[in-house]
Amino acid sequence: MTTKPHDHYLRLKERHGDLMNAVEALGTAARKAGPLDEKTTHLIQLAAAAAIGSHGSTHSHAKRALEAGATPEEIRHAVLVLTSTVGFPTVAAALAWVEDVIESGQ
Repeated sequence: MTTKPHDHYLRLKERHGDLMNAVEALGTAARKAGPLDEKTTHLIQLAAAAAIGSHGSTHSHAKRALEAGATPEEIRHAVLVLTSTVGFPTVAAALAWVEDVIESGQ
């Protein structure tokens, strides 16, 4: 049985609460440090997660982008534009992860 990325994150929070709280606070501070809105920052973070091949982070930021008002088309586009930068195989994998979130309605 494969561990879900969310389950892994929750275990990290349980085992290393102070560190994970600091990581979350850093992310919040970075998003608030400039003029970009929440949807845009999550689309940027989604693209970065996809570019480094982070399955869990891609899921997380796709979900958060949806919650911030991004459409499924905007989420897919945020990943598609990476094709010439990171290559099609990476983008194809990330699109599959994004579809998991979109199709589940999360």
